[in-house]
Amino acid sequence: MLRAVYNALWWIAAPVAVLRLLWRSRREPGYRWYIGERFGRVGGRLPEDDAPLIWVHAVSVGETRAAQPLIDALMKARPDARILLTHMTPSGRATGEQIFGDRVLRCYLPYDLPHAVRRFLRAWRPSLGLVMETEVWPTLIDECRRADVPLVLTNARMSERSYRRAARFGHATRDVFGGFARVLAQSPADAQRLTALGARNIAVLGNLKFDMHTPPELVARGHAWRSAIGERRVWVAASTREGEEDLVLQAFAALALDDALLVLVPRHPQRFDEVAALVERQGLRVERRSAWAPAGTAAAALGPVRALRRDVNVLLGDSMGELAAYYAASDIAFIGGSLLPLGGQNLIEACAVGVPVLIGPHVFNFTQATADAVAAGATIQVNDPADLARVLRDLFNDRPRRAAMGAAASAFAARHRGATARTVDVLTTLLPENPTPAFAAESK
Repeated sequence: MLRAVYNALWWIAAPVAVLRLLWRSRREPGYRWYIGERFGRVGGRLPEDDAPLIWVHAVSVGETRAAQPLIDALMKARPDARILLTHMTPSGRATGEQIFGDRVLRCYLPYDLPHAVRRFLRAWRPSLGLVMETEVWPTLIDECRRADVPLVLTNARMSERSYRRAARFGHATRDVFGGFARVLAQSPADAQRLTALGARNIAVLGNLKFDMHTPPELVARGHAWRSAIGERRVWVAASTREGEEDLVLQAFAALALDDALLVLVPRHPQRFDEVAALVERQGLRVERRSAWAPAGTAAAALGPVRALRRDVNVLLGDSMGELAAYYAASDIAFIGGSLLPLGGQNLIEACAVGVPVLIGPHVFNFTQATADAVAAGATIQVNDPADLARVLRDLFNDRPRRAAMGAAASAFAARHRGATARTVDVLTTLLPENPTPAFAAESK
């Protein structure tokens, strides 16, 4: 009964979803492109050979970056295979194109409608499907099971909050989670919750995000920016979400340090103009990274970077794919999505750069990683803007403590690496040596 209601709701929601794509395309034009793919209609030329196809679904930017070491490792382990990378957002798709170029195939994952999912599977004929972290689509799971496509929940996490919500649906939830061929969990706590929801064949392999590679050129870029900034106290508020920049600016005002510079990096590119206007309304002078160090010149970090004016209070990070550079240019990193009940964002990339990390109280999407980072001395959790300002001031006035936290952050990130190799070992056992195309019978 619940499945019938779910499918009916999708039929009702599909036209609304298209209208929403067009509405969002006013700010981000990519939302109006490839709409047919959202219904399983694949454009362009598809592979005609029978090489195994590994399909990896990464919703948006964070999941795409987390998938990079896994995809690279799969390419090495199975050079005969093709990789299909699917997304839900234009920014995720753009990130995939930036990272992989033409080494992978790409399209949008269709909406969770039976006919759209079947059309997608018939067109691509995947030998193995991987969905990252928390992507659970009931129809997709059902159709993969019917088509004999092993579908693996990879780098799986399940917060206590999400577990309580899912558990309300009882048997229906167990049927959905039981449809995965394997579940590869980040932590024992994640595995325990997923097991209670009906998942089977679970292994705890660690967090793939610890294996994310920090490009040396980005670190060099950040160091070049820092030289151009000069002797100032610099902190970055990274991956901030709507409503959170107000709180960050409150903390910046409470910090009350004349030489402080805030590097503010909104998570979503369509909000860059909105955030710049917000900063200006606060009476602060803002410089856009795109204007200060335009791509193709200073962004290469090989030539000189124009000195940042001393009267600039906020450097707006209006670029994609440069978080590591922003971290490298800063003394302290604050990770957004955590001052409001949004679940937090990935703190591992900042730790890997070796910068002290601060994070807010709302981290239910990254509970284990945050707890481990705090225990390692790499991270301090703050309660609100006033607490954030207080901890920032304490750290700015204590260089040895900052250095110790940075060293602890680097050690923490290094100590937890290895999930990628363990994951590839499991996944390669699910790939056939001589695969037969899925849906062969149905496509006749």
